[in-house]
Amino acid sequence: MPGPDVWASCGEAWLWLMRHVWTAGALGDDDRGPVMEGPPVLFEMAEVSRDDPIIGRYGDADRLALYCRKFTQDTVVPPFKYSYGARIKGQLRWAADLLRAKPYSKSAWISLTTPGEPYDSVPCLSGLAFRLRDGTLIMTAVFRSQNAFTSYLNYVPLADVQAGMARRLGVETGPMRVFVDVPHLYLSDSTQVLRVMRPSLPRLL
Repeated sequence: MPGPDVWASCGEAWLWLMRHVWTAGALGDDDRGPVMEGPPVLFEMAEVSRDDPIIGRYGDADRLALYCRKFTQDTVVPPFKYSYGARIKGQLRWAADLLRAKPYSKSAWISLTTPGEPYDSVPCLSGLAFRLRDGTLIMTAVFRSQNAFTSYLNYVPLADVQAGMARRLGVETGPMRVFVDVPHLYLSDSTQVLRVMRPSLPRLL
């Protein structure tokens, strides 16, 4: 079975994910209006950085700061309906203790979902997995669904989560892997998506 697509940077992965949905997606419905839903994807980013030139050029710094608060604050940050910070807090210590006891383990998974929670509060990010391999910490983020246009807003704060776990364990940070079951684009964002994708199309073909 082939491995995941590998990208050198978060920005490159962001462009590729949008193009994947744009070219391979099918029309679907959503509470926010019509969407293009792409096939599931598994990919890897060697580096995720706030200094990424693609994110610096096309990203939204204010929204990125807002999403970072979503991952770090225990309370819900409007307009979000849940806090990733609250869902992750406390579980990282358990995962770190497990990896210290069993560095080879594949069991350091944490869940961000809660059985029976309100339908409109089910998080897009469903779980995180941590593995120690070759002296580095690899993290896998599993999304049940993800808006490809805003995906980078999650990857940057997730890199901080991964780096924090690596510091706990005294190891280097390795690549970040991402699985998205339903990557999608809202048709209402089409103009903005094309503005970002057009300059990169020859590079991604």
